[in-house]
Amino acid sequence: MADPYTQKLTNRSFFAGKTPMRGRVVVVLRGMLENRSLSLIAPISRAFPAGSIIELIGTDEQDAGPGASVQRIAYIAFVELLDGGVLLAGDRVLINDAEVGTIVGFDDTHVPNHQNTILRVEKRVPGDELGLRPGDPVAIPGFSSLQP
Repeated sequence: MADPYTQKLTNRSFFAGKTPMRGRVVVVLRGMLENRSLSLIAPISRAFPAGSIIELIGTDEQDAGPGASVQRIAYIAFVELLDGGVLLAGDRVLINDAEVGTIVGFDDTHVPNHQNTILRVEKRVPGDELGLRPGDPVAIPGFSSLQP
């Protein structure tokens, strides 16, 4: 049986449209590691019901993506997703209307407790140094390539 993820048959263009998702910071994190060894799963998407908790982790590694290993990280925040929906590699993540990074993949280390959601960031900066606060609004924009 063919697995579309391991064969890289499923990419962002497979998704014709998706709704935006809102969230809120519930825990601000601090700290960075140089050797975290996160193993990003092959699937580029994860579905979440409203109320799910994800952990945002930043990396500046340019080759980070589905199926890769990530070493250099900054801990950003735990976020409660207020809307159910699907997160995709390539989705932008904004906190307080400022872009924090772009999702590059997911690590299952702590599932089912929470999903590690890895962001590519320009510079690794922990959440406390970004000035984040519990309750800060999080936005993940949607998109559509569907014709009316």
